[in-house]
Amino acid sequence: MSMTEPTPEGRFGDFGGCYVPETLVPACQELDRAFRTAWADEEFRGRLDGLLRDYAGRPSPMTDCPRLSAELGLRLLLKREDLNHTGSHKINNVLGQALLAERMGKTRLVAETGAGQHGVATATAAALLGMDCTVYMGEVDVSRQELNVFRMRLLGAEVHAVTTGSRTLKDAINEALRDWVATVERSHYCLGSVMGPHPYPWMVREFHRVIGTEARGQCIELLGGDPDVVVACVGGGSNAAGIFSGFADGDVELVGVEPAGGAAVGRGTPGVVHGSLSYLMQDEFGQVLEAESISAGLDYPGVGPEHAHLARTGRARYENVTDGEVLAAFELLSRTEGIIPALEPAHGLAWISRERRELAGRTVLLNLSGRGDKDVDLVMGLQG
Repeated sequence: MSMTEPTPEGRFGDFGGCYVPETLVPACQELDRAFRTAWADEEFRGRLDGLLRDYAGRPSPMTDCPRLSAELGLRLLLKREDLNHTGSHKINNVLGQALLAERMGKTRLVAETGAGQHGVATATAAALLGMDCTVYMGEVDVSRQELNVFRMRLLGAEVHAVTTGSRTLKDAINEALRDWVATVERSHYCLGSVMGPHPYPWMVREFHRVIGTEARGQCIELLGGDPDVVVACVGGGSNAAGIFSGFADGDVELVGVEPAGGAAVGRGTPGVVHGSLSYLMQDEFGQVLEAESISAGLDYPGVGPEHAHLARTGRARYENVTDGEVLAAFELLSRTEGIIPALEPAHGLAWISRERRELAGRTVLLNLSGRGDKDVDLVMGLQG
């Protein structure tokens, strides 16, 4: 199985689609046409590749972890998306969408953010291209990610704290969608993950495909072939979709790791949220349940529809870990390799650490999707 284009209706198997208010149907259709045209345009691709290279710092390195590998009893490799400009994988997608928005004649970017990394990346791209930027962020996340809020404002973005619902990522998306409905003529909604209405899940995955393409080439150079297992954290699932896309057509085991309090694949049932049909944490009456995670970037009650399809077909497996396991992994990588990870990819390492007996002697590639600068204060507070 390879991760290719969805159906014309935007479906991956039974999942996906475009469930939006009637006023947004033309905008989604316009975006679909614009992306298809741009993605086939060598000039557009060349400009994006140039920015990824000269501005974002790609290709990101592949790092072998000898000390941690010895402790775990396996060979651990890290795809270092934490070394990208702005500190995570988010810049790949945002630069692509910002260039696309400019091509469509839009002058303003609207975004949601949880941990703040997507908001920072969007504000960065807006500053680079001279566009206005508005970011919606749940009030709870504003409080626990103050550094990223300051960075967004420093970059010229307006940051709105969302005080409805759980005051986290789900509610930030709701507000961003409302903004887009009201300002669609001049605004582009720069959605940060492989979720939402078609064409977003497909488009965002394609902008992140560079992770998997690079990683596979680097593994062939380093190992002479593919790793045994590829692991990535999953909230909406963009970093996972990006790295999985490079290995899905082989026999590499693909593992997505969710937070135990927000395991949409593990605990959810099919439902529609934010414009697409996917696995969703909901009660017997169809009311969305609140996700919980120490990571502001993963406390989302749904998951991208392509991940739902990969789970249902068995091409990828989805596990979950507790906050305690994540904190232990955060400290483990810092102590053994001198690399402080974001709490999001620490979920992937937590699963690897827990399953070290199952993985003994194997080569495991972890997508280190972000660095831990933004989380140090939070972790320090928990230890205090």
